[in-house]
Amino acid sequence: EVQLVESGGGLVQTGGSLRLSCAVSGFTSDDYAIGWFRQAPGKEREAISCHKTRDGNTYYVVGMKDRFTLSRDSGNNTVYLQMKDLKPDDTAIYYCAAYPGYGSGCLRAHEYDYWGQGAQVTVSS
Repeated sequence: EVQLVESGGGLVQTGGSLRLSCAVSGFTSDDYAIGWFRQAPGKEREAISCHKTRDGNTYYVVGMKDRFTLSRDSGNNTVYLQMKDLKPDDTAIYYCAAYPGYGSGCLRAHEYDYWGQGAQVTVSS
């Protein structure tokens, strides 16, 4: 059973930083795509970044790369989202998600089969 367990959310002031973690388990091979998404109150879920383990490529939604960095520690099957210079508009529930294999794009939520429980990030002004 594939499981994604997130940690690292919390309350931070404007301009602060946070790092989210997503521990991945249950895939039968080290060949999957993993992405980070967020959903603010009253808004649709939006993509931030994703990574494909097969070729090691990482992709970002335009405008996200300046302040968000996805990284992966393959040794402990954990993916991170480093966030800096946070703003109140970044307040949202942040989700990691995964699907097996290479697939096509990885910045669309509907492509994902597995989702973490979500981590609340609140940025105070």
